[in-house]
Amino acid sequence: QLQLVESGGGLVQPGGSLRLSCAASGFTLDYFAIGWFRQAPGKEREGVSCISSSGGYINYAESVKGRFTISRDNAKKIVYLQMNSLKPEDTAVYYCAAVPVVGSAECQFLDFGSWGQGTQVTVSS
Repeated sequence: QLQLVESGGGLVQPGGSLRLSCAASGFTLDYFAIGWFRQAPGKEREGVSCISSSGGYINYAESVKGRFTISRDNAKKIVYLQMNSLKPEDTAVYYCAAVPVVGSAECQFLDFGSWGQGTQVTVSS
């Protein structure tokens, strides 16, 4: 059974950093593109970043470019989202999601069908 579990969220001051992890189980991560999404209270869910199964293609939302970095370790079955220079507007529940696509597909256009339960990130002084 495919399962994704996010961790690493918490409370951080503006300008601080957090690293989110998305641990995969029940499937071979090598064959899946992974995306990070977030949803703030009263707002629609938005895509933050995604990485192709090969790691050869990466996409970032404009709002996080230069501050967030996505990476994957297929051997450990974990995908990371390093978040630096955090801002209050980054406050949201962050979710990772998976879709079975092999290669370097442009992941921001994929339909992610498997989701984790989310981890809360709060940026506040």
